[in-house]
Formats: sequence, C-alpha cells, structure tokens
Amino acid sequence: MPDLKIIATGSSSFDLANTICEPLTGRSWTFTLFPIAISELLQMNNKFEIDQNLSQFLIFGLYPETLSYANNKDKYDYLQEISSSYLYKDILEIGSIKNSSRLHDLLRLLAFQIGSQVSLTELGNALKMSKDTVSSYIDLLEKSFVIFRISGFSRKLRKEVSKMDKIYFYDLGIRNIIIDNVNPLNYRDDIGKLWENFIMAERIKLLSYQGSFANTYFWRTYTGAELDLVEERGGRLFGYEFKFTSRKKKAPKTWLDAYPNAEYFQVNRDNYLSFLTEA
Repeated sequence: MPDLKIIATGSSSFDLANTICEPLTGRSWTFTLFPIAISELLQMNNKFEIDQNLSQFLIFGLYPETLSYANNKDKYDYLQEISSSYLYKDILEIGSIKNSSRLHDLLRLLAFQIGSQVSLTELGNALKMSKDTVSSYIDLLEKSFVIFRISGFSRKLRKEVSKMDKIYFYDLGIRNIIIDNVNPLNYRDDIGKLWENFIMAERIKLLSYQGSFANTYFWRTYTGAELDLVEERGGRLFGYEFKFTSRKKKAPKTWLDAYPNAEYFQVNRDNYLSFLTEA
C-alpha cells in the first residue's frame, strides 16, 4: 500500500530505535514531543491566565497530566509516580544499570547545580564513580529526555570559559520532585534557578517547534561576566540574561567589547511571554 502512512508514538526513544530494524532513510520523519510548551498554552489561554499560573509551572512543571489535576496533592502524587516508576526505566534496561539509587543521586546533584557549570570529576568524586561513568549516565539521561546540556560559547579568547557544560531539566516538576521540594515560591531560595531552567527549556521547545535554526550556548568569563544564553543565528550573536525580577541590568561590558556587533536582551517577568513565543 504505497499511500499508507504510519504514525508510531512512544515514550521511549530507546524502544523505538531498537524495534525498528529496517533502515527508513528518506522514508521517515522523527518528531520530538516535549512537555507542553508555553507557546502551545497561549493558543488556548490568554497572557493574563498564563502569568497567573506561572508559579504552578515553575513548581509542578508542564507534563500534560499535571495541567489536568485540580489540586497540588494530585500533581505531587503523579510526579512521585513518574519519578519512581518510569523516569529510570529506559536507562536501567538499556544502560545495564542495576541500581537506580546511583542514578537518583546523580540527578539530585544536577538538580541543585542548575545554572552552574558542571564538573564531571567533582560529580564522580561525590558519587564515588569514575568520570567516564558519570559521563555515560548523563548521556543516557539526555537520550531519555530527562535533561539537556548547554555548552559554553567562545571564540577562543583566553578569558572565556568553555570547557564545562551547564545541565538543565526538560521539566521542572521532575526536577523539584527529585529534590523533594514543591514549596511555594515565597518559601524557596532557588527562584533564580527555577526561572533560568524554565526560560531555557521553553526557548529550546520554541526553537524546535518553529524549525528555527540556532546554535545555543551560555557565555562566561574567568572574571565573572556571564550571559545565561547566547544564540548564534543568521550569522549574528544574541545574548540573553534571565532575571525573575523586572530590575533592568546593563549588558556586560566584556561582552560588548569582545563582540561589538552582538545584541543583548534581558528576559524578565515583563517580557518573557514574547521571548517564548517569537523565535
């Protein structure tokens, strides 16, 4: 049947890859479905409604099921079930990992390091694992769409840091359950990390869904100047800093001196919806 089209869906990229034996080069398209995107919610809700629910998104994430539950206890129970029963299934089976506790401990450390550069050596020392083992675990977590990493941007200037990556979670609900913290925002000391992860993940979703080609990085110098996100698109550089408050901050002088033709923007509570809907 030459006109037959088959849509194969699944939560496991490993299972799909191992089940489809015949090469389908040129005859298949692969679509990555992330947790619900803010750009999708805006098709059914106005900006005021999105902003009113922002704290819920930062705490319980954007898995479709969490959006359907009316109370926080149901959301918490659902995320607990996901993290205990399904989160590690692919990795334990495909990665030949016998004990999920080591994986859980690694994820906890990564969850606390959102927005910071991650040292594989330090993680290995903390977990009593080799650097190579930590690297392989992180690679499996990426392929399972639990986390993603952003590399440092550098034009080979000696003052720029680029050897270590930053790691973020695709869904903040999973991140918060892993560290067992679903407290309201006014009782938390990690709002900056939540905001950075939220904006970064939503931007990745938007770029993917709109088919916008952009290389994404963070930027930091040894003297402490930094940008949360650098996008390289159309031969131009765009630097972004994510701030939960609306207080304005000037672009780092080091950034403007090194890349005088680059742009700089601050993404805060006043303008984040535009940034998450327009690539």
